[in-house]
Amino acid sequence: MGSFASMLLLAVMWGLSIPITKLGLLTLPPLTLTALRFAIAVPLLMLLILGRRRLPWRALPRVAALGILGIGVGQIAQTFGVAGTSASVGTIISATIPVFVVVFAALRLKQSISGRQKLGLLAAFIGIAVVASGNGGGASSELQTSVAGAGFMLLSSLAIAFYYVWGVELTNEYGTVVVAAWSTLFGFAALMPWAGWEMGHVSFQITAEAVAAAAYLGLIVTVAGMFMWLNILRTVPAGIAASIQYLQPVIGIAASAAMFGDSLGGLFAVGVSLILGGLALTVTSPGKASQAI
Repeated sequence: MGSFASMLLLAVMWGLSIPITKLGLLTLPPLTLTALRFAIAVPLLMLLILGRRRLPWRALPRVAALGILGIGVGQIAQTFGVAGTSASVGTIISATIPVFVVVFAALRLKQSISGRQKLGLLAAFIGIAVVASGNGGGASSELQTSVAGAGFMLLSSLAIAFYYVWGVELTNEYGTVVVAAWSTLFGFAALMPWAGWEMGHVSFQITAEAVAAAAYLGLIVTVAGMFMWLNILRTVPAGIAASIQYLQPVIGIAASAAMFGDSLGGLFAVGVSLILGGLALTVTSPGKASQAI
C-alpha cells in the first residue's frame, strides 16, 4: 500500500509539471524560469552527494555532455514548447517520452522492438500529429498552440528520452545520484550565459506565483521526484512502476483545464487516445525500456 501511495503521489507531482511551468511563464521568460528552477535544484543535489563516490575526471566530459543535452536541449526546449502550446497539448506531447526511450534503447543499447511496440510507436506518432494540429480550442490567444510550440515539445521529448537512455550507461558506472547531480550542474552552468542575456534583453516580472512555480519545478519535480522514483524502483517491479506514466498526462490535462480553461475538443480526444494507446503498447511489451518523465 505504501508503494502504491508513493506511485500515485509521484504521478500527481510530475503530472502537474507542465501546467505549473505554464503558470511560471505568465510573468517570466523561458530561459529565466528554467535557470531559476535549476538554481534551486542544483545546490540540493550537490548537497545530497556529499560523502558519496567521487566522479572520476575521465567521466566529466560525458557527464557534462549529458547535462547539456538534458537541460540545454531537453528542458529549455520543453519550456519554450510550453510557452508556445496550451498546457493540455504540452502535457500530452511530453507523455511520449517513454515511447522515444524505446526507440533510442533499440538504437543505442541494442534492445529489440517487438511488432506490438512498432504498432504503439506508429499510433503515438499519429496522435502527436493530431494533437499538434489543433489550436487549443477555445483557449485565449496566449494559451493557444503554435506549430513551433508543438515542435519544441517534440524536440524536448526526443532529447529527454535520449538523456535517459544515455544516462543508463553512465549511472551503471558511477551511480544514479552522482551522475544526476553532476550532469544537472553542468547543464545549469551552460544555461546561465543564455539566461543572463535574456534577463538583460527581455522585460519580465518576478511574482510570487513565478517563484512558487520555479520552486515546485526545482524541489518537487527535479529533486524529490527523482528520489521518489529511485525508491519506488527499489521496491516495485519496473513494469508496475511504469504504470504511473499513464496517470501523468491525465492529471496534467485535468489540471490544465482547471487552471487555464483549456477547451478539450473531439480532435484532441482522438489524439490523446492514440498517444496513450501507443504508450500502453510500447511500455508494456516484453523487453521494454521505460523511464519516468
